[in-house]
Amino acid sequence: MLGVALAIGLISGQVPIALLLAVLACVAWQFSKLLRFDYWLRHRSRSGPPALGGAWDDVVAQVLRIHRRKRYHKERFVTLARELRDATAALPDGVVLLDARGGITWFNRMAQQLLGLRGRQDVGVRIDNLLRRPEFGAYLAGGDHSRPLLLRTGEATEAWLSLHVLPYGEGQRLLLLRDVTRETRIETMRKDFVANASHELRSPLTVITGYLETIADDIALDPALAPPLAEMRRQAERMAAIIGDLLVLSRLEAKEEQVDGRPIDVAAMLAQLRNEVLARPQHPAEVSLMVDPNDRLLGDELEIHSAFANLVDNAAKYTPASGRIALRWWVDRDGGHCSVTDTGPGIPAAAIPRLTERFYRVDAGRSRATGGSGLGLAIVKHVLQRHGATLEIASVEDRGSTFTCHFPAHRVVAAAGNG
Repeated sequence: MLGVALAIGLISGQVPIALLLAVLACVAWQFSKLLRFDYWLRHRSRSGPPALGGAWDDVVAQVLRIHRRKRYHKERFVTLARELRDATAALPDGVVLLDARGGITWFNRMAQQLLGLRGRQDVGVRIDNLLRRPEFGAYLAGGDHSRPLLLRTGEATEAWLSLHVLPYGEGQRLLLLRDVTRETRIETMRKDFVANASHELRSPLTVITGYLETIADDIALDPALAPPLAEMRRQAERMAAIIGDLLVLSRLEAKEEQVDGRPIDVAAMLAQLRNEVLARPQHPAEVSLMVDPNDRLLGDELEIHSAFANLVDNAAKYTPASGRIALRWWVDRDGGHCSVTDTGPGIPAAAIPRLTERFYRVDAGRSRATGGSGLGLAIVKHVLQRHGATLEIASVEDRGSTFTCHFPAHRVVAAAGNG
């Protein structure tokens, strides 16, 4: 076009005008193609791609490829979203997605049933405005969500709900809900049965033990009956110890709230436990005690004594006569700490997480030989929970074990003269 325009301009003597008209014609032609391309972009669902020629066809082809890729990913995303929605709807647990301020962004069908949510009306509403329970509000606002919250939701029917918050993303949270009414009722029945059975067994066992002692002290007793009677008395005492531990454990489980208590002289308590170990007919060669500083512990003295006594008793039972036990109490900025270290046979790493389960034994035969009931560490765990404390267990097989009780700083009371 420019060549033709130049030739016409030379013939007519108006070269600039001829070139200008040619350029304007080119622009008008490309602008018409641009309008057709724009119309197709706006209405491509109703019309096919235009044949514009030249570089425009490459642009149209590129747009078609991008559109097909986008449509593929959109369809795949919609399919995944539907599968996710169907999967979460089939879950036996409730799922609620919360934003950074605690507002509901999404929930599944089970969550709607458990919490009585009203579809889209409750989307965007803060979850603590719908579930108005002080303990839930404190749990939601707290930083420790490692354990679920057990919440009683029905007064007449005694329905129980387990709520577990899992943080994710930028301040978002995932709330998992489960109806644990049946499990809670079974656990309550189990606790009641254990407590009642222990009480009922205690009286006849006391009578049996008394008669065994009377018969064993009879001078007319056949000497051949002395060993069987001694074994019967030993087993009766072992059964009495198990029942006593069960009663203690039942009382601890019935008290879920944390204790306030009074200042306890931990140094004196550990010194007494050390003397009791040394007073045994068979005891480790060395039982050391280290206290630094002599600060006191705020808590229930009987419960703390029971926990420490169980730890010391376990160490004494499983430490050989040539071994040693170390008792230690110290205080730092994290709180108060009491540890019991022994040079016994140690504990396999796989067994450590289960040590605080009731009646769990690493070696059942060895535990029965030493008179263990399998309840000592369960008692320790519940006592520490009532004091806001934790139990740390470190052990290496054939080298010994260390049991450490970590108490929070607010339970440490400085002794007189320690500032």
